[in-house]
Amino acid sequence: MNGKLARVIARLDIKAPNLIKGIHLEGLRVLGEPKKFAFDYYTQGVDEILYMDSVASLYQRNSLHSLLRDSVEEIFIPFTVGGGIRSLDDAKAILKLGADKVALNTAVVKNVTLLKDISAVTGAQAIVLSVECKKQTNGWEVYTDCGRERTGLDVVDWVRNAQQHGIGEVLLTSVDREGTRSGYDLDLLNTVSESVTLPIIASGGFGGLNDAVDALNVKNVTAIAIADALHYKRFSVGQIKRHLLEHGFQVRL
Repeated sequence: MNGKLARVIARLDIKAPNLIKGIHLEGLRVLGEPKKFAFDYYTQGVDEILYMDSVASLYQRNSLHSLLRDSVEEIFIPFTVGGGIRSLDDAKAILKLGADKVALNTAVVKNVTLLKDISAVTGAQAIVLSVECKKQTNGWEVYTDCGRERTGLDVVDWVRNAQQHGIGEVLLTSVDREGTRSGYDLDLLNTVSESVTLPIIASGGFGGLNDAVDALNVKNVTAIAIADALHYKRFSVGQIKRHLLEHGFQVRL
């Protein structure tokens, strides 16, 4: 029994205007209107909504403004928005529309000082470092552009560096596990957790209730991001939270 407060986050990957889902962030299937899914998860009691624009980096813009504007009028929990946020002005625009946090990946890999520029204005608590990585022979390599582009960066080195520039938490996505329902990459979570003091959101691989427990038992993991299992109604938010409660976690019911 550990008493850790655990958050359940619904992750919605969006290729405007549709909610999509794939495996390893590839082979994307259209599921429907994202706001309807988000509202459903809100009524089920999810703690946060994560909107990720899956093609924003290709087009160098975030296309979720109207979706976010509409969503915050009906869904009263924190929103994080990621994809195509390339500047302080981009981040400010997303936050002004009602997001609580911005998730940054490609732009800050190219220019890490952008983290400092944004956090100086918004505060570090409004910045989520989105890290997509794949297992290599020695450790994990950071990828950008929805897991398409190699960076040559080691995940531990990158997160440590970013932590010094002002971030509030880390969204750690295993591209290898994403969409596979094979469980979160616990080796990855433990490795990064031992290297930083920041809260970590586990993402990629949720397949069953015990996967949530296993991930949240890792020291600095305070939240789990779930997509597939919610979108296909394999589990409800309530089922997941009750299971966490039974295993000694605190949850918001």
